[in-house]
Amino acid sequence: MTETPATLLFDMFGVIARLQSPAGKARIAETAGVPEAALWEAYWSLRPPYDSGRVTGPGYWGLVADALGTRFDADRTAALVEADVASWSAVDEEMVALIGELAASGRTVALLSNIPEELAAHYERHHPWLAHFRVRALSCRIGHAKPEPAAYEWCLRELAVAAGGVLFVDDREENVRAAESLGMQGHVFTSAAALRAVLGLS
Repeated sequence: MTETPATLLFDMFGVIARLQSPAGKARIAETAGVPEAALWEAYWSLRPPYDSGRVTGPGYWGLVADALGTRFDADRTAALVEADVASWSAVDEEMVALIGELAASGRTVALLSNIPEELAAHYERHHPWLAHFRVRALSCRIGHAKPEPAAYEWCLRELAVAAGGVLFVDDREENVRAAESLGMQGHVFTSAAALRAVLGLS
C-alpha cells in the first residue's frame, strides 16, 4: 500500500473492543444452564437477526431457548442479556488512544460494527470516545451486518466518499475481503503496532 486513504473505517470487536473473554463466556453458560456445545451453536447461528435489529435481546434469547428445546423465564432472560453485554464490554485502551490520535490529526474515522441494540446502548452510555467517529454504522440500527455488501455501501453513502478513498480495518479476513470487493482498501487487524506501521505512524 503506497498511500493510505484519508478515511479509516473500523470494526469494533476484535479491533477496538475485546472479543469475549473465557470468564464472560462461562458466565453466559452458567446463567443459561444448558450444555455448552449446544448453547454456543445456537448462540452464533441465531445471532444475525439480533445483530441486524430484527429481534430484541429477549427475543433473541427466546429463539436460543427454542433451539435448545427449553425455556428461559423473564428473570433468566434478563440475566442472559446482561451477561452477554458484559462479555463484550472490555476495550483495548491502546486502540482507543489511537482512534483519538487519528481524529485529532484530522483524519476521518468511522465505525462499522456488528452489534445488537442492548450492546450498542451500553457502549453509547459508557464510552464517550465513540464521538470521534464521524459515522457510526451499527448493524442493529442500519439493518445490515458484515459481510453483507449493503453494510459497507451504507457507510460509503453516509461518508460521501468513493470506495477507493477508504481503508477498512477488521480482524476477520472475510469482512476485509468483502470491503475490498467493493473497491475499498483493507487491513486485517492483528495489533495496534501493525496498524500504526500501515498508517505510517511511529
